[in-house]
Formats: sequence, C-alpha cells, structure tokens
Amino acid sequence: MIRWRKGEVTRIRREWPGAMELDVTLTEGECRALAYPSLVGRPEPGDTVLLNTTALAMGLGTGGYAMVVAVPDRLPEDPSGPGHLVKARYTPLQATVLGADEQDSPYHEVLKDADSLDGMPVVIADLHSALPAILCGFYAAAGPDARVAYVMLDGGALPAWFSMSCAQLRSREWLCGVVTVGQAFGGDVEAVTLHTGLLAARHVLNADVAIVTQGPGNLGTGTRWGFSGVSAGEAVNAAAVLTGRPVAALRVSEGDKRERHIGVSHHSLTAYGRVALAPAQVVVPELPDAFGAMVREQAAALAVRHELVNVPVDGLLEALRDSPVRLSTMGRGLDEDLAYFLTSAAAGRHAAALLDEKRHPSA
Repeated sequence: MIRWRKGEVTRIRREWPGAMELDVTLTEGECRALAYPSLVGRPEPGDTVLLNTTALAMGLGTGGYAMVVAVPDRLPEDPSGPGHLVKARYTPLQATVLGADEQDSPYHEVLKDADSLDGMPVVIADLHSALPAILCGFYAAAGPDARVAYVMLDGGALPAWFSMSCAQLRSREWLCGVVTVGQAFGGDVEAVTLHTGLLAARHVLNADVAIVTQGPGNLGTGTRWGFSGVSAGEAVNAAAVLTGRPVAALRVSEGDKRERHIGVSHHSLTAYGRVALAPAQVVVPELPDAFGAMVREQAAALAVRHELVNVPVDGLLEALRDSPVRLSTMGRGLDEDLAYFLTSAAAGRHAAALLDEKRHPSA
C-alpha cells in the first residue's frame, strides 16, 4: 500500500506557504519530493528523509511527488498551543488543529448558534482547477473590493498547502481566506464539516461570496457514482439549507479525450441531477456554434430540479488571460480547453451579479 524509500536532500527547489519542493537522492536516482514543514519539520540539504513514493511510482499528474514522511535524525519540536480537532485521523500523519467551531476557539461563540449564510452566493464546482477561473470571472464583474473565501473539501488533497494556486491567490488578495473542512486541513480556518466551514467563511472571514471545490487531485473510476466530485451535489444541499444562494458551475470540456467528459461532464449531470436535492442556479455558458448548442442541450436535463441561467461569455477570455495564476486542468491550459475555463468564469460572473443584487436590491 505504501512504497517506502530513504533518501538525502540535495537541494531546496522552491517554497510556498506551507510547502517545500526538494531534490532528493535515492539509491535508484534523483526525485522530486514535497515536504509540509508544519507536519514533519523543515528539511535542509544533507538531511536524511523518509519518503512515501507511492504517487511518484504511479505517475500521478497532479501529485507526482515523493512525500516526505519524516526527517528522522532531526525531529521537530512538539506542537504547542490550542487545538483539539484531529484531521487525517488514525493515519500515520494525523495532526491536531484549532477548529473555528471547537470550544477553545475565539470564534466558538460566533459559530455556536450560527445557522444562516444570509443569502451569500456559494459557487460550487467539481475540480480545484475551476477556482482561479471562477475568480477571474467574478472580479472582472464585481471589482476588487469584494471578499471571496475558498472552502476546500476533502475529496482531493487533504493539505491546503499542496495548492500553489491558493497560496498565490491569497498573496494577491483574491481570496480573503481558505477554509478546510472534513479531513482537509491547513487552511486559514479549520472546520469540522462543510456546513460549519461555510458558516465560518461568512461569519469569521466576513466573506461576501464562497467558492467550494475539492482540493487538487480528484479521484474518478469511470463509473457513474465512483468519483469524488459527487461532493458538489452535497455542497448544493449544504449551501441551500444554510440559506445561501447555491450557484452550480458546470464541468464542460471540448478538449478532454474521454467521451464522458465532452460537453457537460457526466460528473456534473450526476452531482447536480441526482445528488443535489435542493435547487441551485446552474450557470449555462453561452458558448458559440455547435458545441455551445450541445452544452445547452445537455444542461437542459438539469432544469427538472434547478434554475438554468444563461450567462454570456463575451469579455471573459481577456479576464482569463489576466489570471494571476496559471490556468490548467488535467494538464490542459487555457487555449487547449477554453470551454472549461469560460464555463467556470461564467459562474463567477453570475455570482458577481447575485452579490450586486444582494447589495442593491430593487425598490
């Protein structure tokens, strides 16, 4: 189940908040490794490191790193301070964090009886790669003053530190914070469930809008139900029960080689059409030509439960080209799967319209 290796750190390649990328020498050669200093301490050149090389051996596109499990000759100090939530529970790297909703938290009283998102728009997408594209569409319409929080589900990566996009979006102030929920950890705010995570986004981070996706590295099996993105449907239910405004972003592709993901992905049709029991506003992008007509025809099946909202995509390409982070999904960039990114950006544009409506209700 785990491929174990021992190696020596030869170089620190780069760092971003919460993570370090290393060069490590193994018996069989060099490899790239990733360390989370908050979990294992800070590896330095010359250190011996214990590695889990499973993802590397499998050639995973998103997470093809050897993972540093320990720096055995130089263990970090014991953690100090509050925090009783255990995440990655009963794994070798289970860690305690301070949850916004636990009794020792300064936000416990705020969240103790919190029960409403006050109509906050909540944009929900299948893949982590949709996050920056949604933000591009949102900020192009809403301007720079709105506060957007990212609520990261645990269907992909557990540590939020893995995402370079999150770190860069935080530094550019495109995100007011990251909330990690369930077994995910490493956000600015920790929460036990998606429900308390959404409430923390609204009442702790004072977000105007929340975006909910999995972390990087979703899991799929090519079956109707065996994919981690079913959580998008559950997120619709959570946003609705907390009196938010769920906005469903479709997963659309013109560049994917797999037939089940061409046009509107079967992931979106299952998550929103079968798992989501509460109604959402499903954003249907006004894409051109025959492909756009196919997307509209496929999305029509969701009108049984949801409100379909047609959103124009004019001007969104320019917004996407100005993205502060690299846009990539399943190894495809903006020009290789433009429809995917335009669809995500259209959901952001619609969220901006809902926020404007909330701030300036008609008389």
